[in-house]
Amino acid sequence: MSAPTPSDASLIDSRTAAWRLFVTVLLVTLGNSAMYVVSVVLPAVQTEFGISRAYASLPYTAMMVCLGLGGLWTGKWADRWGIARVLWLGSAAVAAGYILAAASGNVWLFGLAHGLLGLLGGAATFAPLMADTGLWWQKRRGIAMAVCASGNYIAGTIWPPLAQWGITHYGWRPTYVALGLVCGIGMALLAFAMRRPPPELQIGGAPGAPAAPRPTPWPPDRPFGLTPGTAQALLCVAGVACCVAMSMPQVHIVAYCTDLGFGAARGAEMLSLMLFSGIISRLVSGWICDHIGGIRTLLLGSALQGLALLMFLPASGMMSLYAVSAMFGLFQGGIVPSYAIIVREHFPAREAGARTGALIMATLIGMALGGWMSGWVFDVTGSYRAAFLNGIGWNLLNLGIVGWLYLRTRGRSVLRAHAG
Repeated sequence: MSAPTPSDASLIDSRTAAWRLFVTVLLVTLGNSAMYVVSVVLPAVQTEFGISRAYASLPYTAMMVCLGLGGLWTGKWADRWGIARVLWLGSAAVAAGYILAAASGNVWLFGLAHGLLGLLGGAATFAPLMADTGLWWQKRRGIAMAVCASGNYIAGTIWPPLAQWGITHYGWRPTYVALGLVCGIGMALLAFAMRRPPPELQIGGAPGAPAAPRPTPWPPDRPFGLTPGTAQALLCVAGVACCVAMSMPQVHIVAYCTDLGFGAARGAEMLSLMLFSGIISRLVSGWICDHIGGIRTLLLGSALQGLALLMFLPASGMMSLYAVSAMFGLFQGGIVPSYAIIVREHFPAREAGARTGALIMATLIGMALGGWMSGWVFDVTGSYRAAFLNGIGWNLLNLGIVGWLYLRTRGRSVLRAHAG
């Protein structure tokens, strides 16, 4: 890789970078729409196909698993071919996935269509765009990546009420066709603005190297005083656990409200409010990460998410559910982006891409597992109370792992301070 030219360097933290970030947010908003629309359509699909709540949750599970796997591939393709070509492929997959889902005659075909939506559609607008954003920002990288990640929650804010309106007035199948055309064509057009390759960075004489991470008490080859493989495995388990807990309200709030007699429309509004609050949470958490580091931000988010899940248990009125939904969004929105910051702070820079991709895949597997598991627990017990308790248990597992890693870091810092 050649050394950057002055014009290359001037693009970092520039207006060009800001405009590209704006386009990125729009792409994430379109590409990740199905993640939240499928929750809205769940009651209608369950009724039409005559299936259990667990089976009706399987398309969401398939989509999230495929989204995690697709992120590994689309990231490599973006490195090789450029982000624009990957986005054009993703736009075709989004349009095809929605239209195939609309034409499906059973839950298995419906699930396969959502697998396509995740594998090539949503995946093209998640990990690759996060990586691309990091190459355009240096001083404000944390906030920029938080803004990029917020596009996912903007999708959750916009699309559920629109999808519910379409389902109410036209049915879920025509609504899916319309979503496929709008999101697919929109992504294809926006991808033209992403054709310019990111500027090359040269910091400390190493071409392409990112800015130096926050100093930690352990060397990069011993993250948290552990072998890299052990540290990675613990973080992956923590990622699965936190997102099993996170998925319970996000996937089932519409069905929960329907069961309580408030109707699917109110549930879609609560989901939209939850994810709008998540936008605020991600931006604030990005700012917090820049000041206290990733592991502390993750620990804080995990503790607050557990508190919000506990608050769902006594909430049975419509207004109380609106309030707790907003609280849940405000508390958990910064959890997933914190993992990318932790990798950047505690692992060697040359391994950041692969390890971040693996951690994002773990969180998506957690969302997939949690979406199905909550439906299964409901089918077994006939109540969402047990499903909330299941989510709280998984959240405690995450809190225990992250807390232990934080204590190892803090203990090492204290020992070094005394030695000094």
